[in-house]
Amino acid sequence: MAKPDDLYVHFLPEEKPFVDRAWEWVVNAGDYHELKLTGFLDPRQVLILTSLVNRHPDAAVRFDGGYEGAERCRALIAPDYRDLASESVEMKVISVGSDDERISELDHGDYMGAILGLGLKRDKIGDFHVREDGCHVIVSEDIADFLNLHLRQVHRVSVWTDVLELDQLKQAVSAVEPLDITVASLRLDGIAGDVYRLSRSKVLIPIKAGRCRINWKTEEDPSKPLKAGDVVSLQGFGRFKVLELEGMTKKGRYRVKIGKFV
Repeated sequence: MAKPDDLYVHFLPEEKPFVDRAWEWVVNAGDYHELKLTGFLDPRQVLILTSLVNRHPDAAVRFDGGYEGAERCRALIAPDYRDLASESVEMKVISVGSDDERISELDHGDYMGAILGLGLKRDKIGDFHVREDGCHVIVSEDIADFLNLHLRQVHRVSVWTDVLELDQLKQAVSAVEPLDITVASLRLDGIAGDVYRLSRSKVLIPIKAGRCRINWKTEEDPSKPLKAGDVVSLQGFGRFKVLELEGMTKKGRYRVKIGKFV
């Protein structure tokens, strides 16, 4: 199937390499009856791949992140006659624990940094479930033994590991800190500045440097208006969700309810 002329219309320029690669997966599945198991995709990539599969009449896709509601998922792309429900998604759980009580102080970034520091690529790693006594990480099956052998320290804390099956996953519910703020406008820079307690000049730096994402899509425009349901991440500062727009104050400012992931 030829590449559609309007393939890139709905995507950002920097997303073109992924769009090209994903379209090749779709064509190989629909036209040449190939099965493709991808690495872990973020929600934006899942959205892109879904839209591309919908363009091909003979391709189908299944997304699986190891548990219901997973944020990062692997995709199985195949001809539409194939039963994808019976195919393996080739994932394991790495259980990380320690006898050091400081393990309760470790967060998502500490575990990710330790794993990526071993030379692994992000697309080999799914969701992290951080608890006070350690962490369960969903990973591609082909790196499970490597991690089990080499992951021995997370941010100065000595750890031990074990390889588990997906049905042994202990999920952790993300903690959300509620914030009620009032802002002059619904602009990205104004709301993000209040959430992260940064001055406007300081919050502009990561936004204009391409380190901000709204709904997993890079956003460099600080004047971008936010709406209820938007998930915003600012590299190095964390992530928050706009829970609700609650109207105006008497002074004409917007009341906004925020959920900050902690």
